[in-house]
Amino acid sequence: QDQLQQKIICPGPVTCLTASPNGLYILAGVAESIYLWEVSNGNLLAILNRHYQDLTCLCFTDDSSHFLSGAKDCLALVWNLYNVLQAEPSQIPDPRHVWSRHSLPITDLCCGFGGPLARAATASLDQTAKLWEISSGELLLSVLFDVGIMAVTLDLSEYHMFCGGMDGSIFQVDLCAWPVQRDRTFQTERENGKVFKGHRNQVTCLSVSTDGSLLLSGSHDETVRLWDIQSKQCLKTMNHKGPVTNAFIVLAPANMFNPDGKPSVPLPKFSRHLHGTESSDKPGTEGVTLRLGLHQQEPGQSYLEKAERMYSQMYSTREKNLVGDQEHLTIQVSELEEEVSNLRKINKDLFDFSTRIITKPAK
Repeated sequence: QDQLQQKIICPGPVTCLTASPNGLYILAGVAESIYLWEVSNGNLLAILNRHYQDLTCLCFTDDSSHFLSGAKDCLALVWNLYNVLQAEPSQIPDPRHVWSRHSLPITDLCCGFGGPLARAATASLDQTAKLWEISSGELLLSVLFDVGIMAVTLDLSEYHMFCGGMDGSIFQVDLCAWPVQRDRTFQTERENGKVFKGHRNQVTCLSVSTDGSLLLSGSHDETVRLWDIQSKQCLKTMNHKGPVTNAFIVLAPANMFNPDGKPSVPLPKFSRHLHGTESSDKPGTEGVTLRLGLHQQEPGQSYLEKAERMYSQMYSTREKNLVGDQEHLTIQVSELEEEVSNLRKINKDLFDFSTRIITKPAK
């Protein structure tokens, strides 16, 4: 009852959603388009239309430098976030890689550790799970199963890949098995000790604990199960009132144990129009205004406007100096010295403010 709740209206039904690990960006799949928002101000930064059918999954690399998208068109795309942010609104940037080795819709994506050097896993209804290298885009491993694969994840050491099937089975694939084969077939009867059995319907999500000992799975049989990876035994079953679509293991935030804890900064409403297009007719909207104290008396004046005025004064001073107007030069120098003094005071206030925030003792 006391929790802060907010409804953010999106341009259409959202089929998949993810946030960057650094907390700066939100990605959402709406039909065949990828929407990229900035969390701090709600600006819509990009709309990417390179898929031909509805999006099914999105995920970021651990350093937030790249993100992957999968869709019903059987394609998995790798995007460079920097290129997406630098592109003009009228242009759709090209993905870094286009992975087209699946023959049926992509159902899940998973990224390992290493940023742009990481490995990524893809799952598909074509009964295969594939492991890729993000830096080169090469296919490292393809595993064929008896059923369609709905979920995939890697443990932190990336020794194992876990795949959830449509029949409720969860398969454990050893990535360090010898001999090394790029194409492999997972035969359930031969590898009975590497199958988690308990779900009665398709497995929709998988997550491994940070120590690599526990596996969490969700299913359309309306249950979430916690497994011991070593023994393949189900440790706990949590029942729900409908099909489970997503579940994952995260470190508990410190605020979770504070009964009085509330979000201090609510999320802004996410824009439905590309940033820079809905307000381009309003002058001065691109300037950033920062007020640190009462000494700044120019309301609404941005730093960009002040810098432009300062540069114009400098050029004017140089021109007057060439003409020989010594009196005007003295006035201009005085104004510049006053401006420099004002900027130094602002800089000192900003430093003091940042110091107080950083050194503020935790409650």
